[in-house]
Amino acid sequence: MSEIPVSNVRNFVILGHSGSGKTTLTDAVAFKLGLNDRMGLVSNGSSISDTAEEEKNRKITIFATNFSAAYKHADQEYKLVFTDAPGFMDFYGQILGAVRAADFALITVDAVAGVQVGTRRAWKACKEGGLSSTSFVITGLDKENASFEKALASIRHAFGVNCVPVTAPLTPDTMVNILKEENLPGHLAELHNSLAETAAESDDALMTKFFAQGTLSPEEISAGLKDGIKSGSVHPIYSVLPLKGIGVTEMLDSMCRILPCPGSRVFTDTEGREIAADPDGPFVAQVWRTAMDTFLGQLNYVRVLSGTLTPGMTVQNNTTDTKETVSAMLQVIGKKQTPVPKAGPGDIVALPKLKGTKTGHTLAAVGNATKLPDIEFPQPVMYMALAAKTQADDDKLSTAIHRLLDADPTLHYEKQVETKQIILKGLGDVHLDVAASLMKSQSNVSVDLSTPKVPYRETVTAPGDGHYRHKKQSGGRGQFGEVYLRVSPRSPDETGDWFIDKTVGGSIPGNFMPAVHKGVIEGMLAGAVAGFPVQNIKVEITDGAFHDVDSSEIAFKIAGSRALREGMAKARPVLLEPIMRLKITIPEAFMGAISGDMPHKRGRLLGMEAEEGIQVITAEAPLAELFKYAAELRSITGGQGSFTMDFDRYDIVPANVAQKLIAEAAKHHTHEDED
Repeated sequence: MSEIPVSNVRNFVILGHSGSGKTTLTDAVAFKLGLNDRMGLVSNGSSISDTAEEEKNRKITIFATNFSAAYKHADQEYKLVFTDAPGFMDFYGQILGAVRAADFALITVDAVAGVQVGTRRAWKACKEGGLSSTSFVITGLDKENASFEKALASIRHAFGVNCVPVTAPLTPDTMVNILKEENLPGHLAELHNSLAETAAESDDALMTKFFAQGTLSPEEISAGLKDGIKSGSVHPIYSVLPLKGIGVTEMLDSMCRILPCPGSRVFTDTEGREIAADPDGPFVAQVWRTAMDTFLGQLNYVRVLSGTLTPGMTVQNNTTDTKETVSAMLQVIGKKQTPVPKAGPGDIVALPKLKGTKTGHTLAAVGNATKLPDIEFPQPVMYMALAAKTQADDDKLSTAIHRLLDADPTLHYEKQVETKQIILKGLGDVHLDVAASLMKSQSNVSVDLSTPKVPYRETVTAPGDGHYRHKKQSGGRGQFGEVYLRVSPRSPDETGDWFIDKTVGGSIPGNFMPAVHKGVIEGMLAGAVAGFPVQNIKVEITDGAFHDVDSSEIAFKIAGSRALREGMAKARPVLLEPIMRLKITIPEAFMGAISGDMPHKRGRLLGMEAEEGIQVITAEAPLAELFKYAAELRSITGGQGSFTMDFDRYDIVPANVAQKLIAEAAKHHTHEDED
């Protein structure tokens, strides 16, 4: 298989809405190619793709899984390299990586449900990821109420009339190639004519011939389709009954004939230079997925764009400017690892034991400075507080977290100063729940996830004067320092110093002013309202007093801190909370439910617009109301909604909410004092 020319390599990714038959199609293709001795099933945990325990237990694809096999068609041998990507949007990062590694996509569409939100997201991921060659596969035609005609209409309505069937059902258990077959019944003959017309649109000579003769030969249709598919203007549609293996051969044969080989998709480096898919050219590859294997440790899955990779090669990581040695190259299917002797353009292999290489990094031949654009991953929308269950777990927690983050760029974490919590951030509740399970299975670390505390802040809304005299005498040298100051609001955009020395006549000697500054900063860590950090204030030191013997830095530090607290108490202090900006993507049917739900979250709508057949709502709401929004949105929309969330600003907490927070803070401080 390693000697198959690049022109006979077909590298594709299988995408689709969760539950649309994507993994079942992968199992059918794998079985047809001899990668499995029986047809795998998601339902009983025997799928060749969903082999991780988390995937078997949840019956969803979590990790993008890659396969490679030889396939013979028309007396030629082809190499099929394909990836099953998740459909569940919590694992969108895996989808984006798999799209970067492919030359074309197959998007599954359920014959009962038609185009769903996940279908549109898969399409959008391809477009944003630079993958213009996309095809559709209608699945589930053996289900009750399934309709090929309705599924076809749904695809064309969503993505255009140049989505054309290449294979279609002749009978409930028979698929035919519309392009090749003759004497087709009426409705399929019409589809054949539509296919010929679409193919003709890609070439002026074919268009002239089509208008003159009313038809084209199968070879001419194939040529026209190939050009249209390569440019992204034509999208073939296949029909398959995966569980019965019906239509799989027709689909694979057609893919070999008309879908693009490596080099048809143009990859460019960060300088805009094209990278030729030449096995004899300089080696260039990109890591599109990093995984943690129980026995092999970290595995980096790379897509070879140019040149040839062999075990023992030294390559250059142009992202980190370091060198790596390729000790082995593997094809990994579940727990089975098969050594690969070499990999050329279009191939995907797993590389173990690379030291500093992660997802998105560019590997190249030593001396070749080519660097590929980074993969742009979405920002987190779900936050959870993470805590180790035992001291032994806590000792290993940092290592376990970094192992997770190395394998999943869509996971983020931070140690929050205000709340003293470790916050794990991801794309949904299932994403974070899986992350916690992986920490146990990969690092033997048990953790609890809980709703995080909100990082509130405090500020003032009016000027306020503060004064404190620190005087302490306990035999020997005493302590003395006196500070007068004024606290006032300061705009976040205001430039210039926020701490201003306005004393005159040396009331506070210059050598003690840094201590006052430290005291004010210390006081700002726990404000006067509920003990939250203070921001957006201006502090003017107006007067003070000192003692020649008893004054010290510590005395002025204490005086500065206490004076700030008194000044803030008189300056109409308020609580601030983080406000997030949301972009919610939903089918139109849920517009009312989402719009009606937003006020209950103390949020407000900012705008609405249609985007590629779905509705996009822009809104803003406090972070305190959004910790569980990923799960709530999924419940409201039946899994058809998604959203992105970005920090916008801090804003004043409404009085009724602030009163509760102040009471809780007072209660908490009382308990701390008792302890």
